[in-house]
Amino acid sequence: MAEVLLPKKRRSWKEVVTQSAVWRSFFRHGVPNNDLDRSLVITSNVFLHLHPVRVRKHGVRITYTFGLGGLSFFLYLVLGITGAILMLEYVPSTARAYTDIVRIQSQVPFGGLLRNLHRWGAELMVLTVFLHFCRVFYTGGYKRPREFNWIVGIVAGFLTLAFSYTGYLLPWDQLAYWGITVGGNIASYAPLVGPQIQRLMLGGVTVGQPALIRFYTLHCFILPVASAMVLAVHFWRIRKDGGISGPPPAAGEGGEA
Repeated sequence: MAEVLLPKKRRSWKEVVTQSAVWRSFFRHGVPNNDLDRSLVITSNVFLHLHPVRVRKHGVRITYTFGLGGLSFFLYLVLGITGAILMLEYVPSTARAYTDIVRIQSQVPFGGLLRNLHRWGAELMVLTVFLHFCRVFYTGGYKRPREFNWIVGIVAGFLTLAFSYTGYLLPWDQLAYWGITVGGNIASYAPLVGPQIQRLMLGGVTVGQPALIRFYTLHCFILPVASAMVLAVHFWRIRKDGGISGPPPAAGEGGEA
């Protein structure tokens, strides 16, 4: 008896994509419809894995943190995006830096908006980081077992100030020139190594092209890489230490949401 060959069912484009090896390499556990798959989805995703498994009830109250840590990180992302766009129109040269800033503000489409977002975002980030420090200190977030993360946060705070200071010179106007000149002179009075610190900062004893290129390199490459690594450790430690810090729950209150 001859075998009847049925035509193969044609797969939709969605089935072709979701059943491909490339798709399965990105999404390895399918729809998380059970506890095991939910756990595997969380632990295999770096963004979801940053969040703690459980959160204390006080941690979800806006009046406890005021979102200061999240606001600081949001401003960090805004500054990274606007700064990368501004780099396309800016040349770190003493002959062009100031005119490039003027051109960005007056001739480049949306240049004034981008520059103001970057400038005022930097000022606001310094403020939110400082207030975040105050909140963590006031609520005892530096106490055991969070001492290490408190130190990591302090390092992140100093990096924020370094971002602000190195970006101060880049417009190459009179305010920037004399501000960095005063800073370099103050550094030169440090005991024993003052002149060496000044030369390391400025590439000499006066503010010129070497100082501008050093501050540009610090502001646009070294500090972003360093801060990204420090913030990754900071977020990871928050998760490992049980989420947002706070007092232990009262008896019978239940400390998790």
